[in-house]
Amino acid sequence: MCGIVGYTGFQDAYDVVINGLRRLEYRGYDSAGIVLEDTNNKLEVEKTKGKVEDLVNISSQLKGKAKIGMGHTRWATHGVPSDRNSHPHLSNNDKIAIIHNGIIENYDTIKTMLTEKGFTFKSETDTEVLVNLIQYFMDLNSETDFPTAVRFALNEVYGAYAITVMHEDYPGVLVVGRLGSPLAIGIGDKEYFIASDASPFVEFTKEAIYLEEGHMATISLENGVDIRTINDNSKIVPEIQELKLSLEQIEKGGYEHFMLKEIFEQPKSVHDTMRGRLLVDEGVIKMAGIWDHIERFKNANRIIIIACGTSWHAGLIGEYLIEEYARIPVEVEYASEFRYRNPIITDKDVVIAISQSGETADTMAALKLAKEKGAFIYGICNVVDSSIARITDAGSYTHAGPEIGVASTKAFTAQLTILTLIAFKLGKHNGNLGNADFMSLIAELDAIPKRIEDVLSSTHELVQNIAKDFVGATNFLYLGRGYNYPAALEGALKLKEISYIHAEGYPAAEMKHGPIALIDENMPIVIIAPKKGHYDKIVSNVQEIKARKGKIIAVVNRGDTQVSAMADYVIEIPETSECFSPIVASVPLQLLAYYIAVYRGANVDQPRNLAKSVTVE
Repeated sequence: MCGIVGYTGFQDAYDVVINGLRRLEYRGYDSAGIVLEDTNNKLEVEKTKGKVEDLVNISSQLKGKAKIGMGHTRWATHGVPSDRNSHPHLSNNDKIAIIHNGIIENYDTIKTMLTEKGFTFKSETDTEVLVNLIQYFMDLNSETDFPTAVRFALNEVYGAYAITVMHEDYPGVLVVGRLGSPLAIGIGDKEYFIASDASPFVEFTKEAIYLEEGHMATISLENGVDIRTINDNSKIVPEIQELKLSLEQIEKGGYEHFMLKEIFEQPKSVHDTMRGRLLVDEGVIKMAGIWDHIERFKNANRIIIIACGTSWHAGLIGEYLIEEYARIPVEVEYASEFRYRNPIITDKDVVIAISQSGETADTMAALKLAKEKGAFIYGICNVVDSSIARITDAGSYTHAGPEIGVASTKAFTAQLTILTLIAFKLGKHNGNLGNADFMSLIAELDAIPKRIEDVLSSTHELVQNIAKDFVGATNFLYLGRGYNYPAALEGALKLKEISYIHAEGYPAAEMKHGPIALIDENMPIVIIAPKKGHYDKIVSNVQEIKARKGKIIAVVNRGDTQVSAMADYVIEIPETSECFSPIVASVPLQLLAYYIAVYRGANVDQPRNLAKSVTVE
């Protein structure tokens, strides 16, 4: 969600912070700000509603003035997007500056107390309350130093946060803390970097510390990185990790948008997700996280998949896969609803959490509840050493590489790949998937990257042309059956997210139970109609749409005749087994959403109101 960048060292802090904020724009935001400590140890702040470039327009005079500073991109929670609600926020005495990602849930109680003590507030934010609470503890006792005051304040708040704080009486010092939101510390040569993830400092250092839950750090050139627990000030010896991220991975590489680049990276990302796991020649799927706990899976009463958004759609397909091939009951839950409905969970359950970022707050909260009930927790995420990766008992990384576009594409197909591997491995182990069928399926799975390449090369230009005819559409309906019903949901979500056209995904059979009332000559309907799985029923649905003059965009297998003859637009994909069709069919739907959004002039990589990593509930 919000982006945090901090720096202390020998470089121009302004350049490091601004360029770092540009790297974090993918996270989604509505305002931006920067604070620097000048040569007189005074804090200079500039902030504005809008984009990082709007901040540059009002802050360029700060360039070259400081060697320490921090910046922020805000996604509004408390208070509307505005200049005054933007970060950084200053304390009443103007000596302390803070930037914050997350939510302080008891801010109103603290604000009332501080108001009674004479504090005043300029913004509507919970963040300004926290920075004044730090001042309050320093004012209360003159012997309380800056890092101690931060620790005292953090022990009084509850919620989720990642913070970075500066104090003009402590020149060259950054204090950071983390509870529920990620924060990385880059270790350079006589310089230190702070960021929500490693992308802002990847070109400067390959060494980083990922701050653990409930820890804080005081960082300075003089004393290095001093990490303590927030609750009792115990000293922590940090683990310094080598970054695997490269600069090339987070640049566009000649594509107009990150989203388009990531759509075209899917042959590689799916292959990378299978690499080392799928050994076709040996007839083996190697997944240590599954094998080491195979009895927990084999003896599970049920598997519960929890996720949000696109990951939830992947979970629905995972339900089809695991129930069909492993014959284990599966339930798929919205993480945001799961923890609030007093779910029945036992130590016989396996909970699979799916999250691209590994930081999704709703999913984290659901996991903690499941863990308290004794369930076995398995994580599927894309970000190494993320919060979900740490809390789970075992798991699988998707190896999709950095996904910068807010609308998920390659992470989705990588998640489907992991779920397919899990289903096949469990099915083979428990005897529900015979050796011949297993070998046939894994050979076909191994060929899926080539199928995706085929789709990209054969449909790219066609989909661009189709998209031009729907720039003015106001509604879309996406239909699919079986495995392709969740693919229809995902296709509709992609269109909603980036083009701002209202779209709904439905099981095709449900169309006649309500949505058919919407169909007329102005309604575009995307229907996923592969030959495998309920094809005859899909043909009937298409006939019903055609009788009501709906505009049909059909995704069919190459050589299809029946549906193609009735459709207004036809997108052909290679034929696969039904279980693989959501991976292959999703690719042209991603392209369709992308090009409609581009032709409508939307900001494809940073759609309005959305955030890449939703770290608040």
